[in-house]
Amino acid sequence: MKTKLLLLPLLFVLLLLSGCSQKRYHTSKARYKATMRPYTVHGKRYRPTYVRVGDTMRGISSWYGPNFHGHQTSNGERYNMYGLTAAHKTWPMDTMVRVQNLKNGKSVVVRINDRGPFVSGRILDCSYAAGKAIGLDKSGIAPVKLTVLGFAGKIYHIPKATPNQPKDTSAAPLPAVRLTNFAIQVGAFRRYEGAKIYRDKFQALSPSKRVIIKKFDVDGAPLYRVWVTGFGSEDEANDFKSTNAISGFLIRP
Repeated sequence: MKTKLLLLPLLFVLLLLSGCSQKRYHTSKARYKATMRPYTVHGKRYRPTYVRVGDTMRGISSWYGPNFHGHQTSNGERYNMYGLTAAHKTWPMDTMVRVQNLKNGKSVVVRINDRGPFVSGRILDCSYAAGKAIGLDKSGIAPVKLTVLGFAGKIYHIPKATPNQPKDTSAAPLPAVRLTNFAIQVGAFRRYEGAKIYRDKFQALSPSKRVIIKKFDVDGAPLYRVWVTGFGSEDEANDFKSTNAISGFLIRP
């Protein structure tokens, strides 16, 4: 958690949610680049990634408190266990994230300002205050859903479609941000229908990743390869393979 990091500049402007924080977090371009460099902890390599508003991730969250209170975080701040912050292994510093406890439905908005947790199977370390807000102070850990809401202390609105109202296509589009350059091939099919079944299966299994089909010409016939993309490092991809018992090989698309 001691790697020095910095905030992701605003990528776009959408409607500001009412009541959101107006505090801004400024930093130099050089420091920003430094915070997005790959780093190694306990022998594992992590590669910070870029995210966009609306991206989600599911996994286990824990919390950290008194033993780290006042220590320097990865973006250079002092950790305040009573602030609404959190540690994430790869998401950019100062990303605004909604954390929802999937066991009790409680949620809290936090700002990423540290790296971690470096415990297998966990995706987020909430501050004591954030953890308490969603019940982690009692359970210790819990399954959560993370949703990117904004950057640099600012939260943005994402238009959503409803059964009676289609999505507002006039709103500024979310930018396509390159997340990482690691992927896992989970299948190869001569028929597109088979590839589509695998794509849908793995997209449901890993909603925070992008599952794609790529068509190749092999021996004069089409071959459809199914890739799970969006891994920040080889270690992260291999962890995904082990957790889901996947035998597919790693690629760099």
